[in-house]
Parts: sequence; C-alpha cells; structure tokens
Amino acid sequence: MHNLHLFSLLLSYPTPDLQAVCSEIRERLAADPALPRDTVRRLHPLLTRLAASDIYAAQEAYVELFDRGRSHSLHLFEHVHGESRDRGQAMVDLRQRYLDAGLEPAGNELPDYLPLFLDYCSTLSEAAARETLAEPGVVLVALAARLAERGSDYAPLLALLCEIAEVEQDEEAQKALSPVDDPDDLETLDAQWAEEEIRFTADAAPDPGASCPQVSAILDRMYDPAPATKRPRN
Repeated sequence: MHNLHLFSLLLSYPTPDLQAVCSEIRERLAADPALPRDTVRRLHPLLTRLAASDIYAAQEAYVELFDRGRSHSLHLFEHVHGESRDRGQAMVDLRQRYLDAGLEPAGNELPDYLPLFLDYCSTLSEAAARETLAEPGVVLVALAARLAERGSDYAPLLALLCEIAEVEQDEEAQKALSPVDDPDDLETLDAQWAEEEIRFTADAAPDPGASCPQVSAILDRMYDPAPATKRPRN
C-alpha cells in the first residue's frame, strides 16, 4: 500500500514542503481504490488546515499535541514500555527489521516513530501492509480515541489507519492502554523528561509505569515478526 507514505507525511512535523503538496496528497488519496471511499472527506479538515495555516502556527500546534505529553505520543513503544530498557531493545530489533527489508532509516527519529513505521509498511504488499499495520493496532486505536476526545483533526487519520489494519475500535480496545497523566505546565514536563532516559539494552525489569502485559504481548510482534511479513533484502 504505497499511499501509506502519504499518511506518514500528514503525521510528520509540518513544513512548507508539506503545505505545498497537500493538494497532490488529496488527489492521490482520492484515486486509491485500496482506501476507504470517504478518506478524503474525513481528512478534509486536516488537509485544509495544513495547507492554509501559518507554518509556525501549524508547527506549534503539532508540538503541543504530540510532543508536550505522553498520551498522544507518536512513538509507539512509549505507550507500552515507557522509557524502560525493554523499549530500547524493542527499537533496536525494529530497526533491524527495517534493515532486513532493505531500508535504511534516515534522520534522528527513533524506529518506533509512527510516520517512520508507516513508511516501512508502504513498501509491503497490500496484504502484508495491513497485517503489519495491525501489529500496533492497540496503540492506534487508543490514539484515535484520545485525539477524537480532544477534538483534533488528526483523529480521523488515526481512525483510518485502524480501518486499513482491520482492527476493532470498540470501547474495550480504546481503553486497553494505561491512562497517562500529562503535566499541565512545561516546567513539570521538562523535569519529568529529564528524570528518564532510553537505554538500549535488554536485561532490565519491566517498567512499572508501562501498560499491561497483554498489550505488551501484542506489540511483541512488531520486533519479532513472522517471516511472512518480511521482505528479502535486495
């Protein structure tokens, strides 16, 4: 599903280049028969805002939503492993999965960054992409629900990813992740981040603040995939 790359762009940090291609993204999404028929209608508010907003306002809104708290973080493993060593090893394994597929992650983003994961999924066949996208389905469902509760125009995009992955979006799934209390002020938030660091080793006790073992087991498939979801190295 090559157009998952377009979802990746829309979930990335806004730039003038992204604003310039919003019309093209709209056209390509509308022309993709593999996507739900109402995809463009549901993404219209997001596409319109990104294209028309002052770029600094769009960037500030993005940081406020996704980076100044944990409940809407686009780093998938953070919702399951927190900042424990388990998360570090999971990211090492996920990066290796990208490399095994012949992909070399660029930039400074961690491997569990959702736009990067979507780029990986976009290189797979339609069936494999749906299967792979479903692996972190519990996180996608929770993010869609949390963003909808906040009234964000990113919520329909996450809901569409859930539909593409064919994962249930019922109330139980929406509440599968442990709730997160994000600080209300930047000083407290900065102090919280300063107290923690990511350790890229595996031998550590589970993070007491992480989600339940059932959720962790679901995401285990992301960095220990079945052979059918991998592509051979070119």
